[in-house]
Amino acid sequence: MRNHEVTTEQYLLNSQGEIAEPGWARKQVWTYGRNSIQAPRMRIKEWDYYLVMHDGKPYGDRSFAAAFTISDDGYVGLQSCSMLFPDAPSSEHTSTILNLFPMGKIHLPPSSSEGDVVYRDRKLSLAYRKKKRCRMIQGTFRDFHEGKKLEVDIQLEEPDMDTMVIATPFDRKHAFYYNQKINCMRASGTITYGEETFTLHPDTDFGTLDWGRGVWTYDNTWYWGSGNGYAEGCVFGFNIGHGFGNTKAATENVIFCNGKAHKLDDVEIRIPGDVSLYDMKSPKYMEPWEIHESGGRFEMTFTPTLDRSAKMDFKVIVSDQHQVFGRMNGKAVLDDGSVLKVSDLLCFIEKVHNKY
Repeated sequence: MRNHEVTTEQYLLNSQGEIAEPGWARKQVWTYGRNSIQAPRMRIKEWDYYLVMHDGKPYGDRSFAAAFTISDDGYVGLQSCSMLFPDAPSSEHTSTILNLFPMGKIHLPPSSSEGDVVYRDRKLSLAYRKKKRCRMIQGTFRDFHEGKKLEVDIQLEEPDMDTMVIATPFDRKHAFYYNQKINCMRASGTITYGEETFTLHPDTDFGTLDWGRGVWTYDNTWYWGSGNGYAEGCVFGFNIGHGFGNTKAATENVIFCNGKAHKLDDVEIRIPGDVSLYDMKSPKYMEPWEIHESGGRFEMTFTPTLDRSAKMDFKVIVSDQHQVFGRMNGKAVLDDGSVLKVSDLLCFIEKVHNKY
């Protein structure tokens, strides 16, 4: 296993503008700063993405999920909200606002542990606020869909626990990927969509943060999957992915059990009909997928129920996304060899191709 764990606090980039010590960590040991980046401002990408999910099965009601993005990607900013019903095919909507050339004007903080993230315009008011061990998502999207308004007031409990942090270069000078995934945050609060209000229950519902800063290459395709819930009495979560950046030092594949991270090696995500990394048309997204870890520690079947697909083509800016929600079944093996049976876990896996 090649995964290099970094434990020493340090600056992310050295004097040459490259990652000083590539690897993974359980918390943000690297210090990020825009001033140390040796690439044009329009190439810097910064984003905070939250996803909350409610599995309706324990309550006998509808499963639902909501996603929120505030991003500053250099020459374009993408601010969006999504409302989804994972167990109902074709039942989702995403509204996105594009901003030209924000280049730092949205003022995303250099760390996930402090600072507020706020975006406001005539249609969307969205704020992420951090207070001690709680993250709050609050906002209103006017005319979100078919005249309906989307209002959110969500709290995510963040105890002292491991996360997945990775700092990895691309195979191009001054390009890098600095990312943190925080899983298993207990979610409470409400989402009001039109006349209907959806309630999050902290005993069973969880949120995930995808926090990222970096300079990417122009054309990228990646796979990413994440989910939270319970397995064999353990508060369980996972983060898997590949296809993004140079992962010689470490992968971003991790399973979580009761707040502790258990590091995985390479994970292969097999979509029926998926013949190559950049092929977005051939995969049969709604057929069962197979997921395999090189050491046999994450062996799953993923059964899709909803494909949140979105395609945007402005020639220079291209995005083709398939964020597929469904249920996971299989086994996960902890560092001590303990085997967790994963049953019917509500989660998602995506394949995304971006040029920007």
